[in-house]
Amino acid sequence: MAALFTGKILMANRERDEVETERELGRALENKVLLLYFGSGQCPRCRQFSPLLKDFFVRLTDEFYVERASQLVLVYVSRDETQQQQSAFLRTMPKRWLAVPFGDAFKRELELRFGVSEVPAVVVLKPNGEVIAGNAVEEIRRLGPACFRNWQEAAELVDRNFLLAEDFDDWTRRSITDPIRRLKYKLDKKTEAKNEERREEGEEAS
Repeated sequence: MAALFTGKILMANRERDEVETERELGRALENKVLLLYFGSGQCPRCRQFSPLLKDFFVRLTDEFYVERASQLVLVYVSRDETQQQQSAFLRTMPKRWLAVPFGDAFKRELELRFGVSEVPAVVVLKPNGEVIAGNAVEEIRRLGPACFRNWQEAAELVDRNFLLAEDFDDWTRRSITDPIRRLKYKLDKKTEAKNEERREEGEEAS
């Protein structure tokens, strides 16, 4: 996947850090499903869709919702008219998002390469750069985080250990009750050991 961005610069959201070296890009993108989000903070359709995409991304990557963050990375490809508009939009989005710098000609290259003519558009790519979905906007609207399962299988990711948001309630119940069960187990073991000691003392006395 890093080959797609060879020689390019990506910006970390809400930070001045640049992800530009091949090693950094490889670490950020390796073995992950990549979403290219073509959008604009000023576009009415994007303003409707962006909150859905934000929730979709958070529910798959935020450890409040999942036991382990999914293998998912998003790069924002802006159609904003000014850098201030792009920055203002990104401030409302997850910090884990990456972005093509404002004014970078690479944005046009990506639009041409993936045939993006209107926004919003979400291109879904395998780690090797092959296209899984040319525009997943409607799929995300319809299925929400569940569609990541399909992408994960199509991408043949190495690690399939992730928990979807709909499974979170079950995981939360386990996470709350597990310490109690472990404590009860320890107390039961201590009680059993004490009873065993008393039995042995009684046998010795007799």
